[in-house]
Amino acid sequence: MTPDALKALCLGLNGASETFPFDAETSVFKVGGKIFAISALDSDPLSVSLKCEPEIAVRLREAHPAITPGWHLNKRHWNTVRLDGSLPDPMVEELVEDSYDLIVAKLPRAQQLRLDWPGVRRPEDV
Repeated sequence: MTPDALKALCLGLNGASETFPFDAETSVFKVGGKIFAISALDSDPLSVSLKCEPEIAVRLREAHPAITPGWHLNKRHWNTVRLDGSLPDPMVEELVEDSYDLIVAKLPRAQQLRLDWPGVRRPEDV
């Protein structure tokens, strides 16, 4: 995955924005004001830190050398994924989407509805 593809993937999610709160080189992708991805898009190799369910995070780290505990983050809830070509792009896309979903799931229902998030229950679903 290229830096441009990673950025497009993150910004392609409903309500996502890119900010630079740490420095001019580190992209922080947020939804609802909460971080779901962090990447220095010009780093070599490219990597991205993503939120993950703790049990799944451990399994991913055990199965894939390119996935390590979150760098400078809560290692229970964050993984850093090295995008060196060893992981297929569809898997990386799923990890980014899962991180986004974990954040959106914690947002108020009104925000979830505005984001048209599929995980929110609508009145017509009841």
